[in-house]
Amino acid sequence: MASLNVYSVLVVLFLTCVVAMATKENDQIIKENNCETKMGLPCVLEAFTSIFETGSISNNCCGELVGLGKVCHSALVKRTLENPLFKHLRPATIIAKSIHTWNNCLALIDSPSPSAYGYMVA
Repeated sequence: MASLNVYSVLVVLFLTCVVAMATKENDQIIKENNCETKMGLPCVLEAFTSIFETGSISNNCCGELVGLGKVCHSALVKRTLENPLFKHLRPATIIAKSIHTWNNCLALIDSPSPSAYGYMVA
């Protein structure tokens, strides 16, 4: 019985270390790449709403998101998911919405058409 308790404690410690390392890794990526300074607040809010709530992101903000870069985008989304305020959200759903938003914005920026301007990306 004692070995089961020791095993349980070791598993909890391991998982805690993994989460702490992931948090430090995301924070380091964000700091090294100046991720928090690459987008204006209105576009940050649009991107956040598109990923963490139900909303859309404008073409202009898609440009800022793509300019932010995938590394920063991913690190910021992961760090937000680590915040206790968002513990009620399903990480798999948020990651899927994040990828969807990124891919839609990237496609829009890579091949803009005159008719694309002025519309929102869901």
